[in-house]
Amino acid sequence: MGRAPRSQRRRFGRGEVLVPSPPPPVQPLQECLETLQSRWRREGSLAALWQDWPQLAGRPLADHCRPLNLSHGVLTVGARHPQWRQALQYSKPQLLAAVRSAGHAVRDLRIQQHHPSPTAELETEESVWARHPSRIDVHGMASCPCCDSPAPAGEMALWGHCGFCRRLKLSELQGSPQEETTQAFNTAQDGEPSTSA
Repeated sequence: MGRAPRSQRRRFGRGEVLVPSPPPPVQPLQECLETLQSRWRREGSLAALWQDWPQLAGRPLADHCRPLNLSHGVLTVGARHPQWRQALQYSKPQLLAAVRSAGHAVRDLRIQQHHPSPTAELETEESVWARHPSRIDVHGMASCPCCDSPAPAGEMALWGHCGFCRRLKLSELQGSPQEETTQAFNTAQDGEPSTSA
């Protein structure tokens, strides 16, 4: 049986005790991330390819094609449209060389048609506000025909009156919330709507 190095042994009473070796020095976070990314590339991680894809494929291809799978050194890339699939076919040797030169363990490139599930595009606050009927700077000002108060012209064009009159008319159509709540409560109690208030 071998002995531990002297740096890992300490005298304790009549015998010796083994102590763990000192931990490695602390590395900056940037170095840790670079080590992790290089390990991903060596081991053939799809996450590393996703991260590098815009630089490897170029912005036009990256917007319409994406890596789908990396298995046993074969990278499968999906194209949304046949024309982008054809562009990938033509640039396959250059793309494969770029992927390899970036340190990714890819030996072959497979290209296929890919139809991603449509994602609901959420409108940005700026785009909603840009066409909002209450914008005075876009639509100008007008007078409400119901209450004769100044209001955005966009509201007049959309509803025929100002936003305040619209709210009043909607609340008249729906009834007051208190009446609806009372009616729903009475229905739950009796099983039939109550006519008494």
